[in-house]
Amino acid sequence: MDFLDTDTSPRLGPRSGARPQADEGVTALYAAHGVSLIRMGFVILGDRGAAEDVVQDAFVGLYRNWDRLSDPAAALPYVRSSVLNGCRAARRAQARRERRDRAAAARDGWLSLDSAEAAVLLSQEHQEVLAAVRKLAGRQREALTLRYYLGLSTEETARVLGISAGTVKSTLSRAIATLGRVLKEES
Repeated sequence: MDFLDTDTSPRLGPRSGARPQADEGVTALYAAHGVSLIRMGFVILGDRGAAEDVVQDAFVGLYRNWDRLSDPAAALPYVRSSVLNGCRAARRAQARRERRDRAAAARDGWLSLDSAEAAVLLSQEHQEVLAAVRKLAGRQREALTLRYYLGLSTEETARVLGISAGTVKSTLSRAIATLGRVLKEES
C-alpha cells in the first residue's frame, strides 16, 4: 500500500487528487538519474548528506510542478537545473556557516576538522582534485561537473546552465586551465 495514498488526516481527508502520471514520472526519473544527480551534488558541495537533501528537494519540486511541465521530456533538465540551484544555495549557506564557525573557533581557540567519514571516502588524490574543483568560480565548477562528470554534451550543458554553447566551451577552457594551475601549485 502506498503511504502517500493513505493520508486520512482529519484536516485534509483522504487524498482525492491522486497524480499517477506524476508518481510514475518522478519515480522513473529518480530511478534513472537520482544517483548521478547525488554524485553531481557531492562534487559541488563535498557533503553527501547535503547533496542527497538538494536532490530530494529537487524531486519534490518536480513532483509539485509536474502538471506545469509542457513536455515530460523537460523533467530531467528541470531537475538538473533545480539541483544546481539547490547546490548554489547550499554553498552560500555553507560559506556563511564556515565563516561563523571560523570566527567562533578563532575566538574560542578551537580548530575545525572535516568529517572522518568524508575523508575516508576518497583517496588523497581525489580529495585534492575535488578541493580544487570547489575553488573554481561557480559557473566554471558547474560547467565542468555537467560536461565531464555527468557526461552531458556541450549543448546539453548550455541548456542546463542557460548559456550559449560557445560560453560553455570558453568557461570549460578557463576552468581546466585554472584547475591545472591550482593542482600544480598544491603539488
